[in-house]
Amino acid sequence: MENGAVYNETTEPQAKPPRCPFACTRRHLRPWRLSAKALQAILSLLAVICEEIVEDCIKCGGLYVFEFVSCSAFLLSLLILCVYCTDVYETFGEDKVQRM
Repeated sequence: MENGAVYNETTEPQAKPPRCPFACTRRHLRPWRLSAKALQAILSLLAVICEEIVEDCIKCGGLYVFEFVSCSAFLLSLLILCVYCTDVYETFGEDKVQRM
């Protein structure tokens, strides 16, 4: 009997460390990109709040477009931060994240 066969049968594979699904990491975003995305989320949230302060308007079409764009920018920047700063990036894989 070879030594390799004995060790292969009795040795347990190395277990992966348990991953917390909401652990925050900065591996995938450079510090300047992380701060830019956080600033984008803060400014777009501020735009949504400022838009909600307006009570009366004569032509509200532009205001509704601004509300839609600022709310969409806020939600998408939060999504990007969640994907790149949690373990979702490793779970889905780099190719699927890039396609998304």
